[in-house]
Amino acid sequence: MYSKFKLFLFYLLTADLKSTYSTILSGFIALLIVFIFVLVGIFIYTKSAIKQVDSIKKTEVFQVPDSNFTHVWTAPSDWRMMYLTDSQKELVLYGRELIAHTSDYLGPKGSVRFMSNGMNCQNCHLNAGTQPWGNNYFAVESTYPKFRARSGTNENQIKRVNDCFERSLNGLALDSTSREMRAILAYIKWLGTDVEKKVAPKGSGIYKLKLMKRASDPKKGEAVYLAKCQSCHQADGAGILAATGKSYTYPPLWGKNSYNVGAGLFRISNFAGYVKYNMPQGTTYEKPQLSDEEAWDVAAYVNSMPRPAKDLSRDWPDISKKPFDHPFGPYTDSFSENQHKYGPYGPIKEFYK
Repeated sequence: MYSKFKLFLFYLLTADLKSTYSTILSGFIALLIVFIFVLVGIFIYTKSAIKQVDSIKKTEVFQVPDSNFTHVWTAPSDWRMMYLTDSQKELVLYGRELIAHTSDYLGPKGSVRFMSNGMNCQNCHLNAGTQPWGNNYFAVESTYPKFRARSGTNENQIKRVNDCFERSLNGLALDSTSREMRAILAYIKWLGTDVEKKVAPKGSGIYKLKLMKRASDPKKGEAVYLAKCQSCHQADGAGILAATGKSYTYPPLWGKNSYNVGAGLFRISNFAGYVKYNMPQGTTYEKPQLSDEEAWDVAAYVNSMPRPAKDLSRDWPDISKKPFDHPFGPYTDSFSENQHKYGPYGPIKEFYK
């Protein structure tokens, strides 16, 4: 009897163990199957992702950075002024102040004398003449004196500075012996530190935009102006005076207080290159906001508006040397003043090749 009971108990225990083992084994097999399915899913997804990447790589065109906008020249750091004498440093700093706040000293309410229209040199030569492609002064000291076809003479730095006063600032020439002229020249020389003679480093002056096949359009430019420029320069182009009333926070782009028709920015190609990589406010050569066509068209609009006149009868004694976009005849070609001003410029340039 006792032996039969032990046999029965043994059967029950082994039956439970068998059931437990069976359950564990079934669970393990289920987990293994799930794991296999996960692995297969990951494999399929990864293979699909690799195919997509390969497809993108085959169709994607790598954009090589424009070498025109890499490693551009920059102004010397202020700490280097420690190598100047005290008098040299004083002149350089005063020169920078004159460029940045010209009208405070030489404008209609200037503390030194009245000889300009209220604009500052910095309004055209951004960041006191140090902005890459912002009409800067980096190449002035290295390339002057030089022959300029506009005057038909060899010009020095003094002549270059006074051209700005008489044209862009629509004012009077600065006395070449004055402290102000000496300071401006000292500052320009400082900005040209380390620039080799007869070399214009990358980023100098104004960027030359590729020509359009069509004429620049003042009407299209008006739409660009209203959308991008009006908030600072105002609907009437008169700009906004600073709180002091001595200079402009935002300069006038046309009208009696703007640059005259002899200024470099009155040439549409210069204005277009200038605004492309500097305007509207906040734009840099690294982050332009206007398309090339918008830049050409807004340049046409601004330079179609009224502004001060200037006697240009002595300019370009050899008329064959006039720039393709100089808007005043006579010319040695048969193209009209209107085409010389607005384009298309391609046929004009082709004529002179």
